[in-house]
Amino acid sequence: MSDTSTTAPLTMENIRRAPKVLLHDHLDGGLRPVTVIELADALGYRDLPTTDVAELSRWFRDAADSGSLESYLETFAHTCGVMQTEEALVRVAAECVEDLAADGVVYAEVRYAPELFVERGLTLDAVVEAVQAGFAEGERRAAQQGKVIRMGTLLCAMRQHARAAEIAEIAVRYRDSGVAGFDIAGPEAGFPPTRNLDAFEYLRTNNAHFTIHAGEAFGLASIWEAIQHCGAERLGHGVRIVDDIKRDPDGTVHLGRLASYVRDRRIPLEICPSSNVQTGAAASIADHPIGLLADLRFRVTVNTDNRLMSGCSMSSEFAALAEAFGYGWPDFQWFTINAMKSAFLDFDQRLDLINNVIKPGYAELV
Repeated sequence: MSDTSTTAPLTMENIRRAPKVLLHDHLDGGLRPVTVIELADALGYRDLPTTDVAELSRWFRDAADSGSLESYLETFAHTCGVMQTEEALVRVAAECVEDLAADGVVYAEVRYAPELFVERGLTLDAVVEAVQAGFAEGERRAAQQGKVIRMGTLLCAMRQHARAAEIAEIAVRYRDSGVAGFDIAGPEAGFPPTRNLDAFEYLRTNNAHFTIHAGEAFGLASIWEAIQHCGAERLGHGVRIVDDIKRDPDGTVHLGRLASYVRDRRIPLEICPSSNVQTGAAASIADHPIGLLADLRFRVTVNTDNRLMSGCSMSSEFAALAEAFGYGWPDFQWFTINAMKSAFLDFDQRLDLINNVIKPGYAELV
């Protein structure tokens, strides 16, 4: 892509300084290991594989390294298991904001499925209000530490359940209270997005934003359904769009109809490199389709997915991409502006962050 000659060296410290935008991050996939242990003790949750912080951190990464999305998703039983009270949700949400801000993230949309946190009697509304309170507290703490971050919430419905319409209604009801949009998550195979057409129709008629997990564990069909049947504004992962791109022996690249449509319409791809390697969507970072997709100028964004399970941050994802593809500050700025352009935020606020936060931040590094 670009020349990697820079004024500031590509150290982790400098990468953390760079302003970053995160569109695909799961609240229940980003807990601090010590928080998991402390909440488990407070709630009487006895199913953790270990109560040693370092061992637990390693266990989450190893369990997620299975190469299967279904096995990867099983790790969430423990994080969801300790997030069943208002106090726990507030704490996890506040710490999420602090951790992202410390990593240089200036805007983040963090997602979760409210239906996963009602085992101890919380209502869906109580779950949403607790998380929003935690995000507000996290923004306050970050500001005290000299970090400015803005949070948006995405409410997920689980594909394998039948509550999408209900969650969509809650997303619309709380959209003036920090909920930026809607998503469906969970296992792709066997649970196509078209099972939830009523929810997407409701969102569209209410001018609400939504993204859809598609093209991660399942192929082009899930991407096509998400866009053409459901009207997705963004693709959660979307990495399998590469299956519609052919390369001749001489290097000539041919985009299929769907790949051309996604690129031409500037449909954002919420790509999560480390997570994609863990779930088998890519063999390694160096083999990840993000290199080709970026070269072809798809609307590529870089994301963490699940910081606990992948043992990653936005800065570590950028560093891994720099090592694999030779990316430098201009590339990181391009990914970041792509993400900010694609955020479920008012246009003038997106423009303000691009012109007054992101571009000046990179100008200090280049």
